[in-house]
Amino acid sequence: MTDKNKTDHNDNHDEFNQAALDYHAKPIPGKVGTALTKPCETQEELSLAYTPGVAAPVRAIAADPMEAYTYTAKGNTVAVITDGTAVLGLGNVGALASKPVMEGKGVLFKRFADIDVIDLQVTADSPEAFVETVVNVASGFGGINLEDIASPHCFYIEQALKERLDIPVFHDDQHGTAIIIAAALTNALELQCKNLDDVKIVCLGAGAAAMASMKLLMNLGVSLAQIRMIDRSGVIHSRRDNLNEHKQAFAGDYSEETLEDAIAGADVLIGVSGPDLVSSQMVESMADKPVVFALSNPDPEITHEHAFALRDDLIMATGRSDHANQVNNVLGFPFIFRGALDVRASAINTEMEIAAVNALASLAHAPVPQQVFSAYQRLEGSLYFGPEYIIPTPFDPRLKDYVATAVAKAAVDSGVARAPYPKHYPPIVG
Repeated sequence: MTDKNKTDHNDNHDEFNQAALDYHAKPIPGKVGTALTKPCETQEELSLAYTPGVAAPVRAIAADPMEAYTYTAKGNTVAVITDGTAVLGLGNVGALASKPVMEGKGVLFKRFADIDVIDLQVTADSPEAFVETVVNVASGFGGINLEDIASPHCFYIEQALKERLDIPVFHDDQHGTAIIIAAALTNALELQCKNLDDVKIVCLGAGAAAMASMKLLMNLGVSLAQIRMIDRSGVIHSRRDNLNEHKQAFAGDYSEETLEDAIAGADVLIGVSGPDLVSSQMVESMADKPVVFALSNPDPEITHEHAFALRDDLIMATGRSDHANQVNNVLGFPFIFRGALDVRASAINTEMEIAAVNALASLAHAPVPQQVFSAYQRLEGSLYFGPEYIIPTPFDPRLKDYVATAVAKAAVDSGVARAPYPKHYPPIVG
């Protein structure tokens, strides 16, 4: 990059940062607020909204806690909760500094699935203290979305909360990422004429997203023998004595030691690690018709341009919006929670996750509506199922119908729903 290009890049970066600060500060600080859902313009309405009228629903809920879904906003409210230890690409910035991200999550929930959000930033001395805080405030919410919590604490926190709460607990950095990866990979392998149950998969990264993604793929039919997970020390295998309990679950009897060893002949590379970790030689050593998901964001493990300069038989996805096939969690979590909330689910289980995977994969096969072309300023007909369109785009208006419906049905079928399948949803077939 020349000195002039560096100057232009820095100027553009400074302008964008200032625009982002202005966006968050003006005309009202922050990105979310409270909207009233009932009128309060007269004395009678005030008496219904507060005292004495509010006593009636209070008594009803005290007698039957499930009535909170009938008389309060519980059933359409998700708590987005973090400790700020793993925020985007910024790391451990602390609970308060994470609030803009949590508010942003609230924007996505509301914009895409009309779900209300309360964001909570928890300063806790330990994972146990975090769990206690969440348990003590959880009763007023229909679901808990955990966000930006560092590994390995995130595993303990999620499991502890699932065991103690009777509402969905979903760590989006784990399961949301896994669902989008699985849907995209399903379609990419279809296009490459390969089967999920006989491909060699290299997972570059061994954090929360990596482990959840591999676990979900195993629930879809992948065996442990097909997976090579890579951490900073190389391939996770059974001969290593430096593995925690979470990594041990992926420690097979593999001969490979390094990323270079593992990627040779691999059909799939899923990168959830860091920038520029994949070399030209590694990509060239992969099997014919490979699938490369370089999802480190904003800088991938190998760039889109570099990968396609090396070979033209691959299908690629990144976490970036300026290339085809963006793996973006907004394709999943709003609609997964929508379906779960609409049947008052007590959990988001594996059956519901698989239903979301299948719904997303199916939607990518359907003709793209005009609304999507308009949102992305693309020519009509330029998006269709193929190597550059293996997953839907976030502005596809059908996501709610496809994903939420599938998740709600799976909740009912798997026995975690506490309300019937909604009448306004398409009829359950079969």
